[in-house]
Amino acid sequence: MIPQDDTRHRLVRLLQLAYSGEKAAALAYQGHSRSVRDSEEKAMIAKIEQDEWVHRERVGRLLVELGARPLRSREIRSSLVGHALSFLCRFTGWFLPMYFAGKLETQNVCQYDKAAEYAAALGRPELIPDLIEMAAVEVEHEKFFLAALGRPVSGERRCD
Repeated sequence: MIPQDDTRHRLVRLLQLAYSGEKAAALAYQGHSRSVRDSEEKAMIAKIEQDEWVHRERVGRLLVELGARPLRSREIRSSLVGHALSFLCRFTGWFLPMYFAGKLETQNVCQYDKAAEYAAALGRPELIPDLIEMAAVEVEHEKFFLAALGRPVSGERRCD
């Protein structure tokens, strides 16, 4: 069993990473949606971008509830990474952005599931519904990208 202080630290750290990661993803999806030709894919990627901004706002509120803040260094890094990926989507073709977006969404599902585990262990059940709901939305994103790649969509994923 992990001590409460350590659990809180892990939860806060995971949420700080998620907060900045949502920014990087949303920025990257701006370029990704502009780079695809299919109008349905374009619309779905634009919707996914909006979902990421919503998640960022929700994660920010969770951090406040825990008495924590985003990490400035991660915020700078996520801006750089997001803008770079957005730019690169114009040149990498269709497959690579779709593939890596699917991988990213799988990671997001795992991240929110783990955060919910930490919240439960910490005795903060009020945080769990937001985390579970965000994980469910990320599952839908994951399914979209995997289906676009013609890959089977199973309920199993590897979370490291």
